[in-house]
Amino acid sequence: MTQACVPFTNNAAENSIRMTKVHQKISGCFRSTKGAEIFCRVRGYLSTCRKQGLSATQAMTLVFEGKLPEFAL
Repeated sequence: MTQACVPFTNNAAENSIRMTKVHQKISGCFRSTKGAEIFCRVRGYLSTCRKQGLSATQAMTLVFEGKLPEFAL
């Protein structure tokens, strides 16, 4: 590899989708397509915020205040 900043494995990508699979395994399925879309949207937002150094609490506080995180501006 010529770029050291690119991770050698795809573990980060696998970890990002793990909770969706765990939810599906525990409950058996999502009750509706809309519910699955909402779940994925929230998980994606929280995952992105975590990767940018923002805690889930801080990220959700911003949502309820109607604000965007600094990295999204």
